[in-house]
Amino acid sequence: MNKPLAERMRPQSLDDYVGQKQLIGQGSVLRKMIDSGHIPSFILWGPPGVGKTTLARIISNQLDIPFYTLSAVSSGVKDVREILDKVKGNQFFDSVRPILFIDEIHRFSKSQQDSLLAAVENGTVTLIGATTENPSFEVIRPLLSRCQVYVLKSLEDADLLELMHKALTEDAELKKRKVVVEETAALLRFAGGDARKLLNILELVTDADESEKVVITDEKVIDRLQENPAAYDKGGEMHYDIISAFIKSIRGSDPDGAIYWLARMVAGGEDPKFIARRLVISAAEDIGLANPNALLLANTCFDALTKIGWPEGRIILAETTVYLATSPKSNSAYMAIENASAEVAQSGNLPVPLHLRNAPTKLMKELDYGKGYKYAHDYENNFVEQEFLPQEIKGKQFWFVQNNPQENKIQEQMKKLWKK
Repeated sequence: MNKPLAERMRPQSLDDYVGQKQLIGQGSVLRKMIDSGHIPSFILWGPPGVGKTTLARIISNQLDIPFYTLSAVSSGVKDVREILDKVKGNQFFDSVRPILFIDEIHRFSKSQQDSLLAAVENGTVTLIGATTENPSFEVIRPLLSRCQVYVLKSLEDADLLELMHKALTEDAELKKRKVVVEETAALLRFAGGDARKLLNILELVTDADESEKVVITDEKVIDRLQENPAAYDKGGEMHYDIISAFIKSIRGSDPDGAIYWLARMVAGGEDPKFIARRLVISAAEDIGLANPNALLLANTCFDALTKIGWPEGRIILAETTVYLATSPKSNSAYMAIENASAEVAQSGNLPVPLHLRNAPTKLMKELDYGKGYKYAHDYENNFVEQEFLPQEIKGKQFWFVQNNPQENKIQEQMKKLWKK
Protein backbone atom coordinates (compact mmCIF):
# COMPACT_ATOMS: atom_id res chain seq x y z
CA MET A 1 0.00 0.00 0.00
CA ASN A 2 1.36 3.44 -0.96
CA LYS A 3 2.27 5.92 1.73
CA PRO A 4 0.15 9.10 1.87
CA LEU A 5 1.31 11.87 -0.45
CA ALA A 6 2.35 14.06 2.51
CA GLU A 7 4.69 11.32 3.70
CA ARG A 8 6.04 10.62 0.22
CA MET A 9 6.84 14.31 -0.21
CA ARG A 10 8.55 14.73 3.16
CA PRO A 11 11.84 16.52 2.30
CA GLN A 12 15.10 14.76 3.07
CA SER A 13 17.42 17.78 2.94
CA LEU A 14 17.35 21.52 3.60
CA ASP A 15 17.46 22.18 -0.14
CA ASP A 16 14.12 20.33 -0.53
CA TYR A 17 12.55 22.09 2.47
CA VAL A 18 9.84 24.60 1.55
CA GLY A 19 9.22 27.74 3.62
CA GLN A 20 10.72 29.10 6.86
CA LYS A 21 13.42 31.05 5.02
CA GLN A 22 13.85 33.22 8.13
CA LEU A 23 15.21 30.14 9.93
CA ILE A 24 16.90 27.94 7.36
CA GLY A 25 17.59 30.29 4.44
CA GLN A 26 21.20 31.06 3.53
CA GLY A 27 22.80 33.17 6.25
CA SER A 28 20.03 32.56 8.82
CA VAL A 29 20.92 31.75 12.42
CA LEU A 30 19.70 28.15 12.38
CA ARG A 31 21.26 27.46 8.97
CA LYS A 32 24.62 28.71 10.27
CA MET A 33 24.42 26.39 13.27
CA ILE A 34 23.55 23.42 11.06
CA ASP A 35 26.40 24.23 8.65
CA SER A 36 28.80 24.51 11.61
CA GLY A 37 27.74 21.07 12.85
CA HIS A 38 27.06 22.41 16.34
CA ILE A 39 23.40 22.20 17.39
CA PRO A 40 22.28 23.35 20.85
CA SER A 41 18.95 22.31 22.37
CA PHE A 42 16.00 24.25 20.98
CA ILE A 43 12.21 24.28 20.66
CA LEU A 44 10.30 24.74 17.40
CA TRP A 45 7.04 26.63 17.97
CA GLY A 46 4.47 26.95 15.21
CA PRO A 47 1.09 25.81 13.86
CA PRO A 48 0.47 22.30 12.51
CA GLY A 49 1.88 21.30 9.13
CA VAL A 50 4.71 23.82 8.84
CA GLY A 51 7.59 21.32 9.02
CA LYS A 52 8.68 21.09 12.68
CA THR A 53 9.19 17.31 12.72
CA THR A 54 10.64 17.32 9.22
CA LEU A 55 13.21 19.97 10.12
CA ALA A 56 14.37 17.98 13.15
CA ARG A 57 14.84 14.84 11.03
CA ILE A 58 16.69 16.74 8.32
CA ILE A 59 19.14 18.12 10.89
CA SER A 60 19.77 14.60 12.18
CA ASN A 61 20.28 13.20 8.65
CA GLN A 62 22.43 16.05 7.43
CA LEU A 63 24.77 15.91 10.43
CA ASP A 64 24.61 12.10 10.69
CA ILE A 65 23.49 12.29 14.33
CA PRO A 66 21.58 9.46 16.07
CA PHE A 67 17.92 10.41 16.34
CA TYR A 68 15.56 9.34 19.10
CA THR A 69 11.93 10.41 19.18
CA LEU A 70 9.14 10.51 21.75
CA SER A 71 5.54 11.70 21.46
CA ALA A 72 4.32 13.60 24.51
CA VAL A 73 0.83 12.21 23.83
CA SER A 74 1.80 8.58 24.44
CA SER A 75 5.05 8.71 26.46
CA GLY A 76 5.54 8.92 30.21
CA VAL A 77 8.45 9.52 32.59
CA LYS A 78 9.37 5.82 32.30
CA ASP A 79 9.72 6.15 28.51
CA VAL A 80 11.93 9.23 28.88
CA ARG A 81 14.23 7.43 31.33
CA GLU A 82 14.44 4.34 29.12
CA ILE A 83 15.52 6.46 26.15
CA LEU A 84 18.10 8.34 28.24
CA ASP A 85 19.47 5.07 29.65
CA LYS A 86 19.73 3.71 26.11
CA VAL A 87 21.58 6.82 24.97
CA LYS A 88 24.05 6.60 27.86
CA GLY A 89 24.63 2.92 27.14
CA ASN A 90 25.50 3.64 23.51
CA GLN A 91 27.77 6.60 24.15
CA PHE A 92 31.56 6.49 24.03
CA PHE A 93 34.13 9.16 24.80
CA ASP A 94 34.33 10.43 21.22
CA SER A 95 30.75 9.73 20.16
CA VAL A 96 28.49 12.48 18.87
CA ARG A 97 25.69 13.73 21.12
CA PRO A 98 22.37 12.29 19.87
CA ILE A 99 19.19 14.26 19.23
CA LEU A 100 16.11 13.55 21.34
CA PHE A 101 13.06 14.86 19.48
CA ILE A 102 9.87 15.31 21.51
CA ASP A 103 6.72 16.03 19.52
CA GLU A 104 4.01 18.11 21.25
CA ILE A 105 6.34 18.81 24.17
CA HIS A 106 3.70 21.15 25.64
CA ARG A 107 1.71 18.04 26.61
CA PHE A 108 4.50 16.76 28.86
CA SER A 109 3.69 17.15 32.56
CA LYS A 110 6.04 19.02 34.90
CA SER A 111 7.49 15.73 36.19
CA GLN A 112 8.10 14.53 32.63
CA GLN A 113 9.85 17.78 31.74
CA ASP A 114 11.85 17.63 34.98
CA SER A 115 13.12 14.19 33.97
CA LEU A 116 14.75 15.77 30.90
CA LEU A 117 16.59 18.56 32.71
CA ALA A 118 19.73 16.75 33.80
CA ALA A 119 20.23 15.10 30.39
CA VAL A 120 19.95 18.44 28.61
CA GLU A 121 22.12 20.24 31.16
CA ASN A 122 24.99 17.73 31.16
CA GLY A 123 24.92 17.21 27.39
CA THR A 124 23.66 13.62 27.31
CA VAL A 125 21.30 14.63 24.50
CA THR A 126 20.48 17.60 22.33
CA LEU A 127 16.80 18.25 22.87
CA ILE A 128 14.61 19.39 19.98
CA GLY A 129 11.02 19.98 21.03
CA ALA A 130 8.04 20.75 18.81
CA THR A 131 4.95 22.57 20.03
CA THR A 132 1.86 24.32 18.70
CA GLU A 133 1.41 26.13 22.05
CA ASN A 134 3.35 29.09 23.42
CA PRO A 135 6.33 27.46 25.20
CA SER A 136 6.45 30.37 27.67
CA PHE A 137 3.26 29.00 29.21
CA GLU A 138 3.65 25.26 28.58
CA VAL A 139 7.34 24.49 29.17
CA ILE A 140 8.86 24.70 32.66
CA ARG A 141 11.22 27.63 33.15
CA PRO A 142 14.41 25.62 33.94
CA LEU A 143 14.01 23.64 30.71
CA LEU A 144 13.01 26.68 28.67
CA SER A 145 16.08 28.59 29.88
CA ARG A 146 18.29 25.85 28.41
CA CYS A 147 16.62 25.92 24.99
CA GLN A 148 16.49 28.51 22.24
CA VAL A 149 12.98 28.99 20.84
CA TYR A 150 12.50 29.28 17.07
CA VAL A 151 9.15 30.38 15.68
CA LEU A 152 7.87 28.72 12.50
CA LYS A 153 5.20 30.54 10.50
CA SER A 154 2.25 29.31 8.48
CA LEU A 155 3.39 28.82 4.89
CA GLU A 156 2.80 31.65 2.44
CA ASP A 157 0.70 31.04 -0.68
CA ALA A 158 3.91 31.12 -2.75
CA ASP A 159 5.37 28.35 -0.56
CA LEU A 160 2.24 26.23 -0.93
CA LEU A 161 2.22 26.67 -4.72
CA GLU A 162 5.90 25.69 -4.85
CA LEU A 163 5.10 22.58 -2.81
CA MET A 164 2.16 21.70 -5.07
CA HIS A 165 4.38 22.04 -8.17
CA LYS A 166 7.02 19.78 -6.59
CA ALA A 167 4.37 17.16 -5.80
CA LEU A 168 2.93 17.20 -9.33
CA THR A 169 6.33 16.99 -11.00
CA GLU A 170 8.30 14.77 -8.60
CA ASP A 171 5.87 12.35 -6.93
CA ALA A 172 5.92 9.00 -8.72
CA GLU A 173 2.20 8.34 -8.23
CA LEU A 174 0.99 11.77 -9.33
CA LYS A 175 3.26 11.69 -12.37
CA LYS A 176 1.30 8.66 -13.59
CA ARG A 177 -1.81 10.89 -13.79
CA LYS A 178 -2.27 13.93 -15.99
CA VAL A 179 -3.15 16.55 -13.37
CA VAL A 180 -3.99 20.07 -14.54
CA VAL A 181 -4.51 22.74 -11.88
CA GLU A 182 -6.77 25.41 -13.35
CA GLU A 183 -7.67 27.18 -10.09
CA THR A 184 -5.86 27.33 -6.74
CA ALA A 185 -7.94 29.69 -4.56
CA ALA A 186 -9.88 26.92 -2.80
CA LEU A 187 -6.78 24.76 -2.38
CA LEU A 188 -4.91 27.60 -0.72
CA ARG A 189 -7.87 28.70 1.40
CA PHE A 190 -8.57 25.25 2.83
CA ALA A 191 -4.87 24.52 3.34
CA GLY A 192 -4.56 27.59 5.54
CA GLY A 193 -0.77 27.71 5.44
CA ASP A 194 -0.48 24.01 6.34
CA ALA A 195 1.73 21.97 3.97
CA ARG A 196 0.40 18.60 5.09
CA LYS A 197 -3.18 19.77 4.63
CA LEU A 198 -2.47 21.04 1.11
CA LEU A 199 -0.99 17.68 0.09
CA ASN A 200 -3.84 15.77 1.72
CA ILE A 201 -6.41 17.84 -0.20
CA LEU A 202 -4.48 17.40 -3.46
CA GLU A 203 -4.39 13.64 -2.94
CA LEU A 204 -8.06 13.54 -1.93
CA VAL A 205 -9.18 15.36 -5.08
CA THR A 206 -6.99 13.39 -7.50
CA ASP A 207 -7.89 10.01 -5.97
CA ALA A 208 -11.59 10.80 -6.31
CA ASP A 209 -11.28 11.42 -10.04
CA GLU A 210 -10.89 8.21 -12.04
CA SER A 211 -10.57 9.90 -15.42
CA GLU A 212 -7.25 9.90 -17.24
CA LYS A 213 -6.97 13.67 -17.05
CA VAL A 214 -7.64 15.30 -13.66
CA VAL A 215 -8.59 18.97 -13.80
CA ILE A 216 -8.52 20.70 -10.43
CA THR A 217 -10.89 23.64 -10.01
CA ASP A 218 -12.16 25.53 -6.97
CA GLU A 219 -15.58 23.93 -7.39
CA LYS A 220 -14.12 20.42 -7.46
CA VAL A 221 -12.08 21.05 -4.29
CA ILE A 222 -15.07 22.46 -2.41
CA ASP A 223 -17.38 19.64 -3.51
CA ARG A 224 -14.90 16.97 -2.51
CA LEU A 225 -14.25 18.47 0.91
CA GLN A 226 -17.97 18.89 1.58
CA GLU A 227 -18.40 15.19 0.93
CA ASN A 228 -15.60 14.29 3.31
CA PRO A 229 -14.80 17.30 5.53
CA ALA A 230 -12.64 15.36 8.00
CA ALA A 231 -10.46 13.67 5.39
CA TYR A 232 -7.92 16.43 5.11
CA ASP A 233 -6.24 16.40 8.50
CA LYS A 234 -9.00 17.13 10.97
CA GLY A 235 -6.54 17.24 13.85
CA GLY A 236 -4.94 20.51 12.76
CA GLU A 237 -7.94 22.33 11.26
CA MET A 238 -8.79 24.58 14.19
CA HIS A 239 -6.14 23.98 16.79
CA TYR A 240 -4.27 27.20 16.13
CA ASP A 241 -6.42 29.92 14.56
CA ILE A 242 -9.99 28.78 15.20
CA ILE A 243 -9.55 28.49 18.96
CA SER A 244 -8.30 32.09 18.84
CA ALA A 245 -11.43 33.20 16.95
CA PHE A 246 -13.57 31.26 19.44
CA ILE A 247 -12.09 32.96 22.51
CA LYS A 248 -12.15 36.40 20.88
CA SER A 249 -15.85 35.95 20.02
CA ILE A 250 -16.60 35.16 23.68
CA ARG A 251 -14.52 38.14 24.80
CA GLY A 252 -16.35 40.32 22.27
CA SER A 253 -19.78 39.22 23.64
CA ASP A 254 -20.88 37.63 20.34
CA PRO A 255 -22.70 34.35 21.10
CA ASP A 256 -23.35 33.66 17.41
CA GLY A 257 -19.68 33.98 16.47
CA ALA A 258 -18.64 31.88 19.46
CA ILE A 259 -21.13 29.10 18.64
CA TYR A 260 -20.04 29.09 15.00
CA TRP A 261 -16.37 28.59 15.91
CA LEU A 262 -17.38 25.95 18.45
CA ALA A 263 -19.24 24.11 15.67
CA ARG A 264 -16.12 24.35 13.48
CA MET A 265 -14.09 22.73 16.24
CA VAL A 266 -16.67 20.00 16.79
CA ALA A 267 -16.77 19.25 13.04
CA GLY A 268 -12.98 19.28 12.87
CA GLY A 269 -12.58 16.72 15.64
CA GLU A 270 -10.94 18.94 18.26
CA ASP A 271 -10.35 17.38 21.68
CA PRO A 272 -13.45 18.39 23.75
CA LYS A 273 -11.32 18.72 26.89
CA PHE A 274 -9.08 21.20 25.10
CA ILE A 275 -12.14 23.36 24.35
CA ALA A 276 -13.40 23.02 27.94
CA ARG A 277 -10.02 24.09 29.35
CA ARG A 278 -10.09 27.20 27.19
CA LEU A 279 -13.57 28.02 28.47
CA VAL A 280 -12.30 27.84 32.06
CA ILE A 281 -9.44 30.20 31.18
CA SER A 282 -11.80 32.59 29.39
CA ALA A 283 -14.19 32.65 32.35
CA ALA A 284 -11.36 33.77 34.65
CA GLU A 285 -9.50 36.07 32.26
CA ASP A 286 -12.28 37.82 30.33
CA ILE A 287 -15.36 37.66 32.59
CA GLY A 288 -13.78 37.47 36.01
CA LEU A 289 -15.34 39.46 38.81
CA ALA A 290 -18.06 40.90 36.57
CA ASN A 291 -19.75 37.49 36.91
CA PRO A 292 -17.89 35.07 39.22
CA ASN A 293 -20.48 32.37 38.44
CA ALA A 294 -18.94 32.09 34.96
CA LEU A 295 -15.87 30.34 36.37
CA LEU A 296 -18.07 27.98 38.38
CA LEU A 297 -20.10 27.07 35.30
CA ALA A 298 -16.99 26.64 33.13
CA ASN A 299 -15.41 24.34 35.71
CA THR A 300 -18.66 22.38 35.99
CA CYS A 301 -18.70 22.13 32.19
CA PHE A 302 -15.25 20.52 32.25
CA ASP A 303 -16.32 18.02 34.94
CA ALA A 304 -19.63 17.20 33.21
CA LEU A 305 -17.88 16.67 29.88
CA THR A 306 -15.66 13.97 31.38
CA LYS A 307 -18.75 12.19 32.73
CA ILE A 308 -21.04 12.54 29.72
CA GLY A 309 -18.60 12.08 26.86
CA TRP A 310 -19.34 12.60 23.18
CA PRO A 311 -21.45 13.55 21.22
CA GLU A 312 -23.82 14.86 23.94
CA GLY A 313 -20.90 16.75 25.47
CA ARG A 314 -21.14 19.29 22.66
CA ILE A 315 -24.42 20.53 24.20
CA ILE A 316 -22.66 21.20 27.51
CA LEU A 317 -19.94 23.10 25.66
CA ALA A 318 -22.60 25.08 23.75
CA GLU A 319 -24.45 26.09 26.93
CA THR A 320 -21.25 27.27 28.57
CA THR A 321 -20.12 29.08 25.43
CA VAL A 322 -23.35 31.06 25.14
CA TYR A 323 -23.33 31.85 28.88
CA LEU A 324 -19.77 33.18 28.76
CA ALA A 325 -20.35 35.15 25.56
CA THR A 326 -23.44 36.85 27.03
CA SER A 327 -21.91 37.55 30.46
CA PRO A 328 -20.65 41.00 31.45
CA LYS A 329 -16.92 41.25 30.94
CA SER A 330 -14.02 42.27 33.17
CA ASN A 331 -10.32 41.52 33.08
CA SER A 332 -9.58 43.33 36.37
CA ALA A 333 -8.35 40.15 38.09
CA TYR A 334 -6.13 39.32 35.11
CA MET A 335 -4.72 42.86 35.06
CA ALA A 336 -4.21 42.77 38.85
CA ILE A 337 -1.90 39.76 38.70
CA GLU A 338 -0.14 41.29 35.68
CA ASN A 339 0.43 44.54 37.61
CA ALA A 340 1.60 42.71 40.72
CA SER A 341 3.91 40.46 38.69
CA ALA A 342 5.46 43.53 37.05
CA GLU A 343 6.09 45.01 40.51
CA VAL A 344 7.70 41.75 41.73
CA ALA A 345 9.95 41.70 38.66
CA GLN A 346 10.99 45.30 39.32
CA SER A 347 11.36 45.36 43.11
CA GLY A 348 12.51 41.77 43.68
CA ASN A 349 12.09 39.77 46.88
CA LEU A 350 11.04 42.43 49.37
CA PRO A 351 10.99 41.26 53.00
CA VAL A 352 7.68 40.32 54.60
CA PRO A 353 6.76 42.94 57.26
CA LEU A 354 7.44 41.60 60.76
CA HIS A 355 3.84 41.91 61.94
CA LEU A 356 2.70 39.57 59.11
CA ARG A 357 5.27 36.86 59.83
CA ASN A 358 4.38 33.67 61.66
CA ALA A 359 6.02 33.11 65.05
CA PRO A 360 5.92 29.39 65.93
CA THR A 361 9.10 29.51 68.09
CA LYS A 362 10.22 31.55 71.11
CA LEU A 363 13.18 32.97 69.19
CA MET A 364 10.91 34.26 66.44
CA LYS A 365 8.73 35.98 69.02
CA GLU A 366 11.83 37.56 70.58
CA LEU A 367 12.71 38.85 67.11
CA ASP A 368 9.27 40.54 66.97
CA TYR A 369 7.82 38.14 64.41
CA GLY A 370 4.05 38.71 64.47
CA LYS A 371 4.30 41.69 66.83
CA GLY A 372 1.58 44.26 66.21
CA TYR A 373 -0.54 42.05 63.97
CA LYS A 374 -4.26 42.77 64.39
CA TYR A 375 -6.58 39.76 64.09
CA ALA A 376 -9.43 40.98 61.86
CA HIS A 377 -12.10 38.86 63.55
CA ASP A 378 -11.49 40.62 66.87
CA TYR A 379 -12.83 43.87 65.41
CA GLU A 380 -16.18 45.25 64.31
CA ASN A 381 -17.30 43.97 60.89
CA ASN A 382 -14.33 41.56 61.01
CA PHE A 383 -12.04 44.29 59.73
CA VAL A 384 -9.27 46.52 61.05
CA GLU A 385 -7.09 48.79 58.97
CA GLN A 386 -3.42 47.77 58.79
CA GLU A 387 -0.68 47.56 56.14
CA PHE A 388 -0.27 44.30 54.22
CA LEU A 389 2.43 45.31 51.74
CA PRO A 390 6.21 45.62 52.25
CA GLN A 391 7.29 49.06 53.47
CA GLU A 392 9.02 49.81 50.16
CA ILE A 393 5.75 49.66 48.21
CA LYS A 394 3.37 50.74 50.94
CA GLY A 395 0.03 51.95 49.58
CA LYS A 396 0.63 50.62 46.07
CA GLN A 397 -2.51 49.56 44.18
CA PHE A 398 -2.65 46.59 41.80
CA TRP A 399 -6.35 45.80 41.46
CA PHE A 400 -8.49 48.48 39.82
CA VAL A 401 -12.25 48.12 39.71
CA GLN A 402 -13.96 48.09 36.32
CA ASN A 403 -17.37 49.57 35.58
CA ASN A 404 -19.87 46.74 36.02
CA PRO A 405 -22.55 46.15 38.69
CA GLN A 406 -20.70 43.37 40.48
CA GLU A 407 -17.39 45.25 40.82
CA ASN A 408 -19.13 48.53 41.64
CA LYS A 409 -20.70 46.67 44.56
CA ILE A 410 -17.29 45.35 45.62
CA GLN A 411 -15.84 48.85 45.37
CA GLU A 412 -18.51 50.27 47.66
CA GLN A 413 -17.72 47.57 50.21
CA MET A 414 -13.99 48.38 50.04
CA LYS A 415 -14.66 52.10 50.48
CA LYS A 416 -16.72 51.45 53.60
CA LEU A 417 -13.95 49.33 55.10
CA TRP A 418 -10.87 51.29 54.12
CA LYS A 419 -12.35 54.82 54.21
CA LYS A 420 -9.33 56.17 52.32
